[in-house]
Amino acid sequence: MSGRRAGHLPEWHHEAVSDTSGIENPVLITDAARSYEDELATRKRRYKIMMGMRIPFMIAAAACYQIPWLAVTLLVISIPLPWCAVLIANDRLPRKAETPSRYRPDRPVLESREHPVVEGS
Repeated sequence: MSGRRAGHLPEWHHEAVSDTSGIENPVLITDAARSYEDELATRKRRYKIMMGMRIPFMIAAAACYQIPWLAVTLLVISIPLPWCAVLIANDRLPRKAETPSRYRPDRPVLESREHPVVEGS
């Protein structure tokens, strides 16, 4: 190689991908959404978490039968959980609201001085 260490990036590379704050971010080359498999896995995980909360609420309600207002409250919370879990699992994930790091090359500035105008006769 040309004397560079392995993994060392040339100077021009750092300038091309660093933003105005000096923190390096990769250049975004697409606005594509997450893959279907990733989105489905996230939705399944949300569904499992919400459905997994229903049984502990019901057990807690049974354990708190001597405190009626607490038992009823826990039961009331557990009743709409399956409905909410299905709605949330079938809903699309929101798009990420992150600011993309795009490559913007330096552009030359137009001269601000006056230029002579040649008029024809």
